[in-house]
Amino acid sequence: MKHKGLLLLLVGVAIIALMIYFVGPADIAKDLERADPFYLILAVIIQFVTFGLFTLRWSITTRAVGINIKKRHLLPMLLVGMAINNLTPSARGGGEPVRAYILGKYSSTSIESALATVIADRGLDTFPFIVLAIITIVSMILYFDLSPIWIISLITAVIIIIVFVLALYVSIDDGAGEKFTNWIINILKFFYKKGYKKWSSKIKNAIMEFQDSMRLMLKNRQVFVYGIPLSFSLWFLEILRVYFIFCAFGANVTMIVIAEVFIVATLIGMIPLLPGGLGAIEGMMIILYSMAGISPSISAAVTVVERLISFWMTSILGVACLPYFGAPVVKKLSEKL
Repeated sequence: MKHKGLLLLLVGVAIIALMIYFVGPADIAKDLERADPFYLILAVIIQFVTFGLFTLRWSITTRAVGINIKKRHLLPMLLVGMAINNLTPSARGGGEPVRAYILGKYSSTSIESALATVIADRGLDTFPFIVLAIITIVSMILYFDLSPIWIISLITAVIIIIVFVLALYVSIDDGAGEKFTNWIINILKFFYKKGYKKWSSKIKNAIMEFQDSMRLMLKNRQVFVYGIPLSFSLWFLEILRVYFIFCAFGANVTMIVIAEVFIVATLIGMIPLLPGGLGAIEGMMIILYSMAGISPSISAAVTVVERLISFWMTSILGVACLPYFGAPVVKKLSEKL
């Protein structure tokens, strides 16, 4: 089980290789050769700008709970979390506990407060995503001839989003939090009838501290005034990055089409089948771009370059940042893989 994540990563790579084989490696290679490096450099620059904005948004939630830490320290934590999200089949959520662990350890803050900042940060990302996802799913079902399996996959991804929203609700509602606490204690009682009592008070205190931190952030106007506009800006930049990659290949594609494909691919990537949605995201992007009238070879070339920037470059940078935090974090990542 220790190497399950690595095995799934290799399966995802194999799926991508198979898709490239069916599209035609020679045609894809020709398109890659004639790509305009100017637009590709712009796409890479945008990716680094998004790293900076993600860090800025996280710093808003950390300041809201009184965690004093500089942005230059938050950035490598963020990259490590992104890398773990990419490299583990965990519905793009495996990196968040690790981010909280590193933040708590590095800033001498409780894990509950650190985790609250991470969840609030992801919650800010959820507002624009839900709006864009609902619009996209409705338009895709109406205007694209999708097979039932893809419709089911999209609905499943939306359910994952709803679960996250419910979890956010639990984090701030006293009644829901108490029910959640009792549910955890009952599970412990079932498996550990004699030793569960010593954990009960610790669990209750941890959830209470987590809820206090969440409420403190939600009362801070800066979290919403600056966090939500930043989240919308980040989604715009993600779409703009893909647009510049299309420009590099001389393809005439509207940003609306790119936005629809990007949102659907992100939804598919949330389903915890393969690490970072590897294989599923690439396949969905190639299929939908082709359905929009773009040649399969250019669709594949754009997808390969986009994922090299957003997935592989981010993962490499995140893994490269691991030594910055020492052996314990490296051990956690190795256990996940």
